Amino acid sequence: RLYSMDVSEDRLERGKPRCKKAGVSNVQRQVVQEDMTRKDKWLKRRKCTFDRVLVDAPCSGVGSWRRKPDARRTFGTFDDGFDDGTDRLANLLPLQQQILQRASRLVKVGGRLVYVTCSLLPEENEKQIIQFLESDVGAEWKVESPPSDFAIPFEVDGQFLRLTPAQHNTDGFFAAVLTKHG
Repeated sequence: RLYSMDVSEDRLERGKPRCKKAGVSNVQRQVVQEDMTRKDKWLKRRKCTFDRVLVDAPCSGVGSWRRKPDARRTFGTFDDGFDDGTDRLANLLPLQQQILQRASRLVKVGGRLVYVTCSLLPEENEKQIIQFLESDVGAEWKVESPPSDFAIPFEVDGQFLRLTPAQHNTDGFFAAVLTKHG
């Protein structure tokens, strides 16, 4: 069974056509509690029950600038004025960490957690994983090295996947695979 979880029912609905196009029909959609300081009963009942969890973290979207060049100009634009994007990033970083920690609780021992962004910023990527691993929750996790025959070269000491427009002729992406050792 495949679960799609989000705090936004609208985003879950927008995913339906993508699943249909991909031929995926076994997806259960679940809206989860947005306020992470409150308990979510659905998530609590599923603690340590998932084999795999994919976190497609909300991010700055810096990796998509090749395809969406106008996003560069709007990165720091807000309703109340303009900044250099640091406010947006300052809000995203703790949210990414909270989502990562929350999702990790769903994975059973021996299971995997995959963290991905469409960002090239280390603050949203490697630094998030390092911060997670140094936390109490992250102590039972290890970053998995890619298989030796993996087609795309991994970067940053061979632990993380980083696709870049310059090297791979695609949008920028980051991925880390972690295994829970309990």
